[in-house]
Amino acid sequence: MSFGIALSGISAAQKDLDTTANNISNVATTGFKESRAEFANVYATSIFSSGKTKVGDGVATTQVAQQFHQGSLEFTNNSLDLAITGEGFFAMTPDLASRDMTYTRAGAFKLDKDNFITDAQGNYLQGFQTDPTTGSTTSVSLSTTTSIQIPDSAGAPRSTSNVFLTMNLDSGAANIDPATVPFDPSDITTYTSSTSTTIYDSLGEAHVMGVYFIKTGTGAWTTEATIDGTLVSGFAGSGIGAGGTAITFGADGQPNGGASPLVNGTFAPIDITGGPGAGISNMLTNGAEFPATMSLNFRDSSGTTNPTQYASKFEVSGLEQDGATVGRLTGIDIDAGGKIVASYSNGDSSYLGQIAVARFGNVQGLREVGNTAWKKSLDSGEPLAGEANTGTFGTINSSALEASNVNLTNELVDLIAAQRNFQANSRALEVNSTLQQTVLQIR
Repeated sequence: MSFGIALSGISAAQKDLDTTANNISNVATTGFKESRAEFANVYATSIFSSGKTKVGDGVATTQVAQQFHQGSLEFTNNSLDLAITGEGFFAMTPDLASRDMTYTRAGAFKLDKDNFITDAQGNYLQGFQTDPTTGSTTSVSLSTTTSIQIPDSAGAPRSTSNVFLTMNLDSGAANIDPATVPFDPSDITTYTSSTSTTIYDSLGEAHVMGVYFIKTGTGAWTTEATIDGTLVSGFAGSGIGAGGTAITFGADGQPNGGASPLVNGTFAPIDITGGPGAGISNMLTNGAEFPATMSLNFRDSSGTTNPTQYASKFEVSGLEQDGATVGRLTGIDIDAGGKIVASYSNGDSSYLGQIAVARFGNVQGLREVGNTAWKKSLDSGEPLAGEANTGTFGTINSSALEASNVNLTNELVDLIAAQRNFQANSRALEVNSTLQQTVLQIR
């Protein structure tokens, strides 16, 4: 009996040594979670034996339990290096069509030859589909996740349909009478102030749109416009050119209409006709066209800022347009919620997806499969997917990696203790052997 007890002690000490050695060997492994060998005594008896004199039958390993406490963050210069602070795992699949998911905390990701986000083993990072403009997510189920791909182009060009302009016009500027001083965009004495922006046709070619303001009286102004230096005038429904469009301001410096009626507290958009073979599209010689209507809006794109006329110098507070040429990828940003935003050389930005985060009711029940990855099991329960930075799901940190949670000092102390336990059990086995030899030598 004593041989078996001593052998079980040696086996337990060996298991403890193996576990400690494995922790130490992975002290620099990204996303690694340390393990702890847990033991229980062995005791077997029957109803006819005396429990008061029963010694016990040794020790057994009950579990090598992984410890999923947070590892420290190591910051990098790679935006695709990701770390989760709090609960949660990244979901990975071995190929694009597979739904056999593994889960990991190791976020050292990179792009493969097809621009999919993968890990070092070629597994694909899973994410939720989002609206490219708003970033809103329609589903947070793991069954609807897809592999995240980073396109290197913003796609086809987009012709300008709206120009948004907010400005302050100087109320103290001198008046100009267009009847005696005809507007000439090349002569700065024929207008009061001007600004310009780049607009795009249907092929993505850039054109310069100039907007000019002429003060004609107290609070009264006329607007004119040019495209590539050519006056925009004489087109059906245009309202720009041929005398321009009048806009007027009240004594408070706020818009009060004029020839352009007020809409939501600011001047109504000035529409310029375009389209195939019409209006400003006739100015193009590259085979492109402008949309059927291009609107000059005297407000910002959100509708919160309007033009003013104060006793201050001419100042443009907002000037933007909604067209774009073909763009190339210039940067990737990932926020705390896992939303991926791509920036392009044409000034566009779009949401590409949202990184899926999964958590489990019992993380210690996960089945380890190597490469710092786990799979679900009966003990872990089904994975629950969700958005990072919400509820009990962790926060995603871009340009950071979660280091191993192994405390090297503690492991070295545990190693010494396991070595002493092994030596003590070996000594018990040796004493038992000596006692057996003594018995055998009795005559």
